Amino acid sequence: MMSLSLIASAVWVICASVVAFLPLRYQRPPGLLLLLIAPVLIWLLYRDFGLPAAAIGLFALLSMYRNPLTYLLHRSFGGIESGGPRP
Repeated sequence: MMSLSLIASAVWVICASVVAFLPLRYQRPPGLLLLLIAPVLIWLLYRDFGLPAAAIGLFALLSMYRNPLTYLLHRSFGGIESGGPRP
């Protein structure tokens, strides 16, 4: 029988794939929810299967969310100005 963490991770991947098919303006709320759930799932994978499974999960998360995470990091350190395009 599969563990709950593995089933939840598989459901997360399916949900992320469905969100990827949405138009860009509709991706933000479900994408943010998936991003907030991911650390819990990675911790569950670590608890049930150890460091290799958690490392694979973390690598997959960083790969899928590299652009939004880069944007958030730049924004949090003041690298990206909010507002319109620069002249």
